[in-house]
Amino acid sequence: MFQVIGGRSVPAARLLAPRSAVLVEAVRGRKSRTDPVAKSKEGRIKVPPPVDPVEMVVLKERYTEYQLIMSALRLEFKEEVLRKKYEEETGSQAEERVRQEAEEHRSLMAWNNEENLRMLKARILRVQQEAEEAQRKKIEAAIQREQEQQEFIKEKEREILQLQEEVKNFITVENLDQRIEEALDNPKNYNFAIDKEGRVVKQTALQ
Repeated sequence: MFQVIGGRSVPAARLLAPRSAVLVEAVRGRKSRTDPVAKSKEGRIKVPPPVDPVEMVVLKERYTEYQLIMSALRLEFKEEVLRKKYEEETGSQAEERVRQEAEEHRSLMAWNNEENLRMLKARILRVQQEAEEAQRKKIEAAIQREQEQQEFIKEKEREILQLQEEVKNFITVENLDQRIEEALDNPKNYNFAIDKEGRVVKQTALQ
């Protein structure tokens, strides 16, 4: 946006910008600061130009008027910018922004619900798998205990059968005479020596 001042078009942003300080050139042309005064200017005394009091009053009034006009223009431009900004925030753009935010909120909520449902299904599946695994281990442990019990019973049955077979060779009052006669008829010599492999290597003769 431009404003016409004194026949020239001036940008509004330039009018709103704060006034900067006057820049003064640091170097005076080609002459160095250490150079002596020119011979043609030696002894010359600088006298300021005369000031017309009437002209000074007129310039001061015009400058004051210029400052007031510029201040009013700045305030007007600033008010217009703030008004447009307010209209943008409260007008159709604000409504569009609110609509977009609501749409984004709905999409995020939908995504959140889907994610929660997915996590719930995964959690239920994991719990089911853990329950099935625990049940399988429990059944395997029960089967293992049952097998061990069956092995124990079979072992005891074998021991009983072996004991029953051994009982047949026990010496009792009824077969005492018979066993004595069998021992006399079949004498055994236990006086012998064996090697590391268990073979009889030396045996004395019965007397």
